[in-house]
Amino acid sequence: MTDRWFAESEPQHRAFYRSLGNGRYESSPATAGPWSPKAQHAGPPSALLGRALERHAARQGFRIARITLELPRPVPVDDLQVEVRTVHSGGRTELVEGELTANGKPVMLARAWRVAASPADTPQLRPEAGPPPLPESQAPQAMTGAHMDGYIAAMEWRFEKGKSFDTPGPGMVWARQRIPLVADEPDTPLTRALTLADSSWAVAFELDHHQQFVINTDVTVSLHREPVGEWLCMRSSTAASPHGSGLALGQFDDAAGDCGRILQTLLVAER
Repeated sequence: MTDRWFAESEPQHRAFYRSLGNGRYESSPATAGPWSPKAQHAGPPSALLGRALERHAARQGFRIARITLELPRPVPVDDLQVEVRTVHSGGRTELVEGELTANGKPVMLARAWRVAASPADTPQLRPEAGPPPLPESQAPQAMTGAHMDGYIAAMEWRFEKGKSFDTPGPGMVWARQRIPLVADEPDTPLTRALTLADSSWAVAFELDHHQQFVINTDVTVSLHREPVGEWLCMRSSTAASPHGSGLALGQFDDAAGDCGRILQTLLVAER
């Protein structure tokens, strides 16, 4: 690790990451997930890869419409290296991919479709009802048995009255980042969505993750428009079958309404 830019005792840190140049980033303790202070929640590294894919050979009038992130192993709270490349580039679509490595090992993979933005006369189709209003400010959230001083504390969560991470799903929450993704750099609509998206199945805890081992192997985010504002609403539910697996489905809304979907495959196993 390089000279630290954060204090280990700080409850909040300046950002999830600091750029070290040449695609390398230092991770702050704010990236730590609920299961271990040594392993990152998948939200911040997902956003870090999404940020790199957005910037890679960017083309005017193109946007990332769908991104899938694969999680072959836990992402350590350590220095990370980001690499991206173009797989296919056409007149209206591009396929780009990226890899996140730690200590020389791949810890997250990403593939994204970057497409030409739709014309102004495209009909605005909103099959789903709008989200409930943003709840008033709430006390910091808790989660039984979780590490609370990393990612969970670095986000502001507002659940429906009387509900929390410990409430069985389906679930709904409004959330926003308390800190930026990368120090001294602005976030984008895509990175804000990706920072939150991996929390979808946790908002929809319908499988007992205390009695069974439950973890997602991937995250897919599809956005039919750019989310607006710092607050996002996530409404999530879970499907599961014996001798199968789990499937968490989430809907993203902002103050203007529906803007995308989240899909996660869940491994369900005996502890």
